[in-house]
Formats: sequence, C-alpha cells, structure tokens
Amino acid sequence: MPGKSPVRKSGKFPVFLSRRIPGLMGSVLSRILVVHYHLRPGGVRRVIELALPAIARSAPDLREITLAVGEGSDPMWIENLRKSLGKVALRLVVEPSFRYLAEQPSPAKSLRARLAPAMESLLRATDAVWIHNPALGRNLMLADVLASTAARYGLPVIFHHHDFWFENRWARWPEMRAAGYSTLRAVAEACFPVGPGVVHATINRLDHSALRCAFGERAIWLPNPAFRAAVPSAGRVRAARTWLTRELGDSGPVWLCPTRLLRRKNLAEALLLTRWLRPEAWLVTTAAVSSEDERSYARRLMDAARKNGWRARFSILADREGDAPRVEELKAASEAVLLTSIQEGFGLPYVEAVAAGRPLLARRLPNVMPDLRRWGFRLPHTYAEVWIDPRCIDMRRERERQIVLWRRWKSSLPSSCRRLAEPPPVAAPRIEAGPIAFSRLTLAAQMEVLSLPAEETWNLCRRWNPLLRKWKPQAERASLQVAAWPAAADNELGIEAAAARFLHALDHAPGRTPPTASDLTQRTFIEQRLGREFLFPLLMDPI
Repeated sequence: MPGKSPVRKSGKFPVFLSRRIPGLMGSVLSRILVVHYHLRPGGVRRVIELALPAIARSAPDLREITLAVGEGSDPMWIENLRKSLGKVALRLVVEPSFRYLAEQPSPAKSLRARLAPAMESLLRATDAVWIHNPALGRNLMLADVLASTAARYGLPVIFHHHDFWFENRWARWPEMRAAGYSTLRAVAEACFPVGPGVVHATINRLDHSALRCAFGERAIWLPNPAFRAAVPSAGRVRAARTWLTRELGDSGPVWLCPTRLLRRKNLAEALLLTRWLRPEAWLVTTAAVSSEDERSYARRLMDAARKNGWRARFSILADREGDAPRVEELKAASEAVLLTSIQEGFGLPYVEAVAAGRPLLARRLPNVMPDLRRWGFRLPHTYAEVWIDPRCIDMRRERERQIVLWRRWKSSLPSSCRRLAEPPPVAAPRIEAGPIAFSRLTLAAQMEVLSLPAEETWNLCRRWNPLLRKWKPQAERASLQVAAWPAAADNELGIEAAAARFLHALDHAPGRTPPTASDLTQRTFIEQRLGREFLFPLLMDPI
C-alpha cells in the first residue's frame, strides 16, 4: 500500500518503525497527549503505567508524552512512570477543570470557559490524543471540548471506553442535564463523537460489538494490557506477611481483594465467601474510596465489620507510605485472591491473580469471561452467583424495600428509557419460594445475612451452592487450584501488543461515519444495560 510504514510484528499487531504514521496524515508522531479525570489507584491508572512505556519504546520518533489530569498522583508514582519512559519526556499537567463535574468548586456554566483555553493550549502542542473513560459521564464538557478542538486541529483522538454512565450509573443523568446536556442525543454526541480523526476503543468484545454496528472500522478493540511480572523475592514476601500480621493483629491466612472500596466490587459477598469457606482467614481489601458517591457505602461496610467483629480489614493501603508493601507483594503473601464484582469493564484482577500465581475465586461476569476464555484462561474457581436460602433474611421486608427502590430509581430515568427497565428478580412476582442471589440483594439484606453466624447461614445455603461445597475442603486445606497462564495471553494482552494496538488505532480506516452513529450506539447500549442481567439493587440504591 503506497505510503505505508514498514513494520515489525509483535504478536499479531504491527509496531510502526518509520517516521510516518498514516493516520496522522503524514506527520511525525513526536508528542502524545493522554487525558483523564484523575490518577487515583485503579484500572485506568494501571493501563497508563503499563502502556505508556511500551508506546515509548515502539514509536521511535516520540519525544514527549503529556499526561493531563484533573488532579495529580503521589510523586513517587509520577517519578516511577517518568523513569519507565526512558528518553521520552513526561510532562504532567494538572488542570482542575478536568475533574469530575460533581467535584468542581464552581458552577457548571463557567466550566466550559475554563476548559476551552486549557484544551486549546494542550492540543496545539501534540500530534495525537488518548482520552480515557469519556463515556463515564463524569465530565461531559471535557470530552465535548476535546473532540471539537481536536477536529479543528485535524488531530486523531482515541476515545477509550472503560465504563459507561448508563451502566448502573444513572445518577449521572440529572448531573449531565444540569450541565447543559438536556437530551440523550446531546449526551451521546459528547460521549461518542463523530469526526474524521475520532476512533472509539473498548476493552471487551461485548462492548466492541455494540460500537462496531454504528462506527464500523472506527470502532476497535483495545483491551487492557497485562503481563507476568517478576515474582517478588522471598524476602519481600516474608516482609509483606510480617506487615500483614502486624496490621491485622494475628498471623491468620489472608484472602485478598485488590480493589477500591466501591459498591460494584460487591465486597459483602467477598466477606461472606471468606467466612463460609475459610472462617479463620482475614478478608483484606487494598485501596480506599475513590469517589464521594461511595463514602456512605464504605462507611456502612466498615462500621458493620467493627461492630460485629468480622475478620475484615478494608483499604489497608489507604494513605500508607514507608514500609507498606506493594499490591503485588500483598498478593504473593496472601492465600487466595477474591473478585466478587458485579460490574467490570475488563476485569484486570482476574488476569493479574493468574499472573501472580495465586488461587482466584471470582464471579463469571458476562462481558468478561468470554474474552478470558478466548485468550485461553481456564479458571477453576469461578461461579455465577452465591445463592442464599430465603430463611436467612426477612423476604417480605426485602421485597418491599426493593420495590420501593426500583420504582424510585425507574422514575429517575429519562422517560424514553423507563419502559426498558426490568424489575429486579426479588421485586418481581414470585411463583414459588427459592434461593436468592446474594448479589441481587440490597446492602441492608446483605448485612442481614452477614449478621447471622457464618456456620448457620452455610448450613442453610450449602445445598444451593454445589460449587462452594466442592471448594470448601480445598479452601480449608489451603489447597485451592492455581490457574495456568496461557501462552496466547502474551500476544493478546502483553504490554508490547497493547502499544502496537494503540499505534495501529492511529492508522484508522478512512471513510465517513454516519452522523447518527453516536445516538445509535448509545441506544444500543442502553437497551442492553437496562436488561435484568445487568441490573443490581446494590447499584440502584444511593445508600
């Protein structure tokens, strides 16, 4: 193909070696701008720290990466990232107008006036843009202003979608309306803009299929990078175990949830599983709350743990410095890793638990497991639901609670979406009594189950959970199975493959995208995400 850059192969994806990137209209790729709301610990920050060094190695003319965020990160993280980029310079720009809209100190009306000159200054000095999580809806003006400014400069932009506002985050709707996006179409055009330089990327195949229907070749699959890091030394693992013993007050086994303290992580279920399968173990989570919206949930969970004396320690690494171990060291010092999330875009903890060589107990999420299987992961301890005998809770009260909650939540939806919202199973008419999925309970009902003696609830529920019955003897002997790392995952998920996918995305397919693509994409997603499979009372409840 005339003008095509010579490439070398990294797995299945090309890494550009010449000075010319066709998607940049023949210009040299010397400067990249990366945009996000913040650098709090979590999936996006992990993607940034893994992918950028590989991109720096794979793009020979790259001189500078600008990381523009609404709030910074700890200086050590920034310094480590800077060192990992080698000769490529890292410029950190902290622009408060990039933060979540709900956390802005001034009214939304003045936000655009502050965003526009900041974006103008950044985009004048770059060759390509990579924005993370624009369809989360936490600051639509940021995505909107970026897209329009980039179009004026003729810049390629990768809109990388990790999460979506319409996936159990409907509290964003009134916030977006107040910011001036009064219709679903207006929101769609900000989240999924159409433009000659715009490429939309998703991190799983399910989301990619919805995007591709409208955006065609301008919709790409860009999964999160992962790799098998070097196993911490025996000395570092012993130090981490000693640190855990000191923090927890005894040397009991640890089952680790390497997550933030968020509702969608469904951490009460992790606690229930730990108490049932390994009663002497501690459930430990790593990071803190990362949003004001989650503080009430976190407080109720921690207060209940203290009041009831549960062997649980939440956010053990929050605000820690000095001798605190790294997450990788805590994994290596733990007996097992748990992932009980009811909502994940990619599920990096699945992959990283396997890479760390630790046993993993995890939920089978419908948008995550097909991709993991495609890459060859065979996880021996995954489950669809944890089933609860109705005698463990006051079912009449829970049903009434859920009906009230669902009706209030449904009334908050845009009027055109209400007919699509299905009632949760507990709120729907029931023909006969049967088990209830723990994940489909309100937090109040989950706490009701946990307040009972673990042995009592296990005896009531064991017949409904044949997989847990099978795993319990293994857990008690600390002999849960460890999944093997599949060879195919290196090509698909390795950091070099991630860099190659990113650079390849800049060489996006030519052609026009229909102006209706934004609205069509969002409507497709909404119809899917309002189905019962994706709805959870835990996420409907503002708590």
